[in-house]
Amino acid sequence: MKGLINLMILDNENCKRIAIYFFFDKYGVVDKYVSYFLNDLNKNVDRTIIVVNGKLTKNGKEILLNYGEVLQRDNKGFDVWAYKTALEYIGWEALEGFDEVILLNSTIMGPIYPLEETFVKMSKVDLDFWGLTKYFEYDKDPFGCIPFGYIPDHIQSHFICCRKSLVQSSEFKNYWETMPMINNYSEAVGKHEAIFTKHFSDLGYNWDVSVNVDELRDYSGYPLMMCPRKLIEEYRCPIFKKRSFFHDIDDYLVNTTGEQTSEMYNYIKDYTNYDVDFIWETILRCYPQADIVKNLNLTYVLPKGSSDKEKVSKTLESKKVALVMHVYFPDLLDDTYLRVLSMPEQADIYLTTDTDEKKVAIEQRFENNDFNKFEVRKIKNRGRDVSSLLVGVKDVIMDYDYVCFAHDKKTAQVKPGTSGSSFAYKCFENTLGSKDFVYNIIEIFNKNPRLGLLTPPEPNHGNFFPTLGFEWGPNYTKTKELADELGLTIPISVDKAPVAPFGTMFWFRPEAMAPLYKKDWDYEDFPPEPNKIDGTLLHAIERIYPFIVQEAGYYPAIVMTDSFVGIEYNNLKHYVRGYNQVLINHGIGPLYTQMRGEMNYRLIVMAGVTSVFKLLIKNILKKILPEKTGKKLKALYQKVK
Repeated sequence: MKGLINLMILDNENCKRIAIYFFFDKYGVVDKYVSYFLNDLNKNVDRTIIVVNGKLTKNGKEILLNYGEVLQRDNKGFDVWAYKTALEYIGWEALEGFDEVILLNSTIMGPIYPLEETFVKMSKVDLDFWGLTKYFEYDKDPFGCIPFGYIPDHIQSHFICCRKSLVQSSEFKNYWETMPMINNYSEAVGKHEAIFTKHFSDLGYNWDVSVNVDELRDYSGYPLMMCPRKLIEEYRCPIFKKRSFFHDIDDYLVNTTGEQTSEMYNYIKDYTNYDVDFIWETILRCYPQADIVKNLNLTYVLPKGSSDKEKVSKTLESKKVALVMHVYFPDLLDDTYLRVLSMPEQADIYLTTDTDEKKVAIEQRFENNDFNKFEVRKIKNRGRDVSSLLVGVKDVIMDYDYVCFAHDKKTAQVKPGTSGSSFAYKCFENTLGSKDFVYNIIEIFNKNPRLGLLTPPEPNHGNFFPTLGFEWGPNYTKTKELADELGLTIPISVDKAPVAPFGTMFWFRPEAMAPLYKKDWDYEDFPPEPNKIDGTLLHAIERIYPFIVQEAGYYPAIVMTDSFVGIEYNNLKHYVRGYNQVLINHGIGPLYTQMRGEMNYRLIVMAGVTSVFKLLIKNILKKILPEKTGKKLKALYQKVK
């Protein structure tokens, strides 16, 4: 039964509030977005308890103590038991002295708009408990532990405000005192978040949310994740989910075309006062770059035939730009010359090669250049183009703001020759496609201070097609070993593709590459020539570049010319269309996730049946054929295989 006291409408100015803020970070680091949020929250509450599950650095604790009392506990029970711990710490009698008890956590970022707006708005509504956002009813229980057998409408647990009428009730106290241990994420949702609202609503307690978007019920079951810009722009939602930047891509693409996160980010950046650098600081430190790049759609399409030369020239007055290029093939020198001319005259050019003869030929070809600085360096023929960048110019690389790295390329091992040539074309077009394109790249770096690496898209034609889906190849272990050696802490996993410069041509911010140069590489670190490149240190370095910049607090991204993006789009469309025709014609689909899951299942089953069939035939042949026909048996079995 509902308690006898209902505060109904509150006097916001005299309302006494206590906030219980749950915080978790696997490294115990407190990022700036937390401080910003708590600073605004504390303008509206009288007391703040911060419950930390697991690690907390010394600096992190000092930061949190500026905003409230800090309770640190073992990392168990998720946010549910953190709230339970804090409620028991405060004590039920003391809790009754507050008009509102707020349970919230660090999975939300903001506020975009002052929280005072929300508190004033909700103080005028007759309620027993309220929240910020609502998750709409879903007729199934994907977590397997919701007592109702489905997900009911509920306040999302990242912010629930409970008024005295609820807090002082025996039902509220009993709910928390009998809360079972929460062992995983599914239980955190199924045994608390998804049931809290209905549990107390069924007992007669009134509830609502401040960002009421019931008219969107048929539009999205999860508006805060699937259309966050709409909530922020049209409903003045003060918060957004940190998960937006690393949420499951398949789930997004079932519900949207993939625009939801980048649209939200761009709106926050362009139309609000919230500092988006708070976002970059935490997501780059904690989450897989593959998810960040996809969810934020970090692919830049830049004009090849036009640029704001006046603006770039002004940029180049304060920014130093260089090209580092390894030149190995004398017969490609004319092509190399044309690519180098794509750089602005204000740039410094460093060309490396491995013999005196080649050095002389290069200097003669470029004898009338107009660049700010032009230098040809002879390096050891060990480590190929990789050592050119990491050893050949390591004495000057940190003098620059933006650098392009390239090398002449044949890919002679790939047949036909046009296939290897097209790979080189893809790399060069999207790094040194034209002077205008280079100007536009410089401006993109200048406009995006967290951009650390720009790379062409991966090859996906001919024999390179399996690169899509198998970006690591045989190189994951070696790359992970190198990451450990360099002390990288950002997430690297075999199931998340590196946003790497396949072909080893890219633009980068040297400051973002500092963790790699700290090793102070030498030619002897690389395998001697000739060497089998794939699976060795050279390809590990090729894949570790994007993780290096992420470790330094920068993001990697893809770049294409406006002309090449047409090629890339139509290639990928052709591939997907071909797969769709085969799979859907065999009754598999229509959703991508269905296709992938069912096809994988069928192939596994088929492989099992085939193995059993082969074994059965082999045993039958052994029984029906005489021993002396062993050779014929073997030949026959080979045909069966």
